[in-house]
Amino acid sequence: MQEYRFTVKYRVDGILYQTHKERCVHYTIDKQVSEDSIRLTINPKVDMQMLEVSLDTPHVSPDGEAFFGNGFQAWTTSREYRKDDKFKATVSPLRHIAKLADDWMCCSGDYRFYNPPKGKGHFHSYTYTYYKVDNKLSFYGSLNEQSGYTRFVADMQGGNFCIQKDIEGKTLKAGEPTLILDIFVANGSYDEVFDAYFAKLGVPKPRIDHLSGYTSWYNYFTKISEEIIVRDLEGLGRAGDTANIFQIDDGYEITVGDWLTLKPEFPNGMKYLADKIHEKGYLAGLWLAPFNCTPRSQMYKDHKDWVLKIDGKPVRGTPAWGGAYVFDMYNEEYRAYIKEVFRTVFEDWGFDMVKLDFLYSQAMFPRNGKTRAEIMTDAVLFLRELVGDKLFLGCGVPHGIGFGVYDACRIGCDVAKIYAGDFTNRLNLTAELPSAQNSILNAIFRRHLNGRAFINDPDVFFLRDFNLKFTMDQKLLLGFINHLCGDVLFVSDDVGKYDDEALLYVKKFFRKCHYKVISADNVTENDIQIVFETDADPKEVKTLKFNLKTGVSNIREILA
Repeated sequence: MQEYRFTVKYRVDGILYQTHKERCVHYTIDKQVSEDSIRLTINPKVDMQMLEVSLDTPHVSPDGEAFFGNGFQAWTTSREYRKDDKFKATVSPLRHIAKLADDWMCCSGDYRFYNPPKGKGHFHSYTYTYYKVDNKLSFYGSLNEQSGYTRFVADMQGGNFCIQKDIEGKTLKAGEPTLILDIFVANGSYDEVFDAYFAKLGVPKPRIDHLSGYTSWYNYFTKISEEIIVRDLEGLGRAGDTANIFQIDDGYEITVGDWLTLKPEFPNGMKYLADKIHEKGYLAGLWLAPFNCTPRSQMYKDHKDWVLKIDGKPVRGTPAWGGAYVFDMYNEEYRAYIKEVFRTVFEDWGFDMVKLDFLYSQAMFPRNGKTRAEIMTDAVLFLRELVGDKLFLGCGVPHGIGFGVYDACRIGCDVAKIYAGDFTNRLNLTAELPSAQNSILNAIFRRHLNGRAFINDPDVFFLRDFNLKFTMDQKLLLGFINHLCGDVLFVSDDVGKYDDEALLYVKKFFRKCHYKVISADNVTENDIQIVFETDADPKEVKTLKFNLKTGVSNIREILA
């Protein structure tokens, strides 16, 4: 059985302490380690302002062993690493220059509160992780993520494994024992350990099992209009019964935050469009970023007291739209406003699903005696209450907080209209930048969430032949990966303009996939191999091989 050394960082009466002791004048610790569990409870003798608790143990990585790094939030790069790899978002000096110049440029990840070790073999993972050798996994997963983000840190070169709990902002009261770490441990095959983990969490089966259709973002971005929506809605009809949802993304509102003030390009209002969508037999979806507002929004101008501030200055919670502020979800006036927004969207306009984006921004700073994860939990449950029995598609959010809460959730970053990505991807500023390559990685290596935590939204695929820099094989690779690893399948194309080949493929990818992935591996940093079993009779085993960087693959052979 592994031996763990713990470290506790905390303050008492404003004085910072860091100790490895199990007993001291301020607390006692009860540590329980077994084959399937790691639990650590602190019994405070005085009030303690907590920062972090960690457990370290030796772990020597044999050649070929992989460590899974689950990204901080839905967009963050998530993949398996080996000890000679590097986590790219830590290697660019430009990222640190950008962070010093204006912190909000790097606010979409964990950069504001975690500075990871750099160099080969240093990786970290949130909520859960595993080490893998020959498709046998040693798995670790948090059972109490709602109390504080759990970070698993691997030093594959130095031979160390660490479990950290981010509980900055939490005050432990004297005489009140608190369970800090509660970790589930399992060994077995890929499906065995994830089945066991979600069974232990008690996560219910998702209410829906498949969505496929259209979202407006990745063709027009914010430059949408009623005319475009109606035209593309008509075009989607060519997909027949393989499509069941039509989503209007960002761009219908005047600006982010002013959700009930529509652009003049929508003269008949949103109910008109929702009714049109329903007439075609589709669910009607609508995008919102409920916690954000731009500086030019009327809601910000009229209610500056609603937004989060640090040292009297509004907090920029995202670099999107030139930088947007964050509404404080604990402000009662804001809560009343956003409740009215949701009531309008569902009751007056008639939408069936909301895609709620940039949610991480609510909880980047601990406050009100709560940790980041406690705030994120309050935020997600508040939104679930507002959504009610309608569908909730989460995006830009830490996953572990919402297991069993979201009906569907994005599992990767945005794709881009250029397969290789633009120059910002090559700068490695963050691990959340739009990229087809990152989207593909996340879809593959987070496939275990699909049908267990929610249904996976890997983001869109493309089949159009304009306003895009993809080869046809790159389009087919992205589409097939999404089909194989997810159950929310979207295009932003006008399907009415598809040729016969594109129409054939969109129908194929839109259908629910019943293939079973046997294994998925990085053969090299960019060469990936996926072995899967088809649902043919008799069943076939196929191997998809592709280069992530170039998109060159045997996809035509797979789809033949």
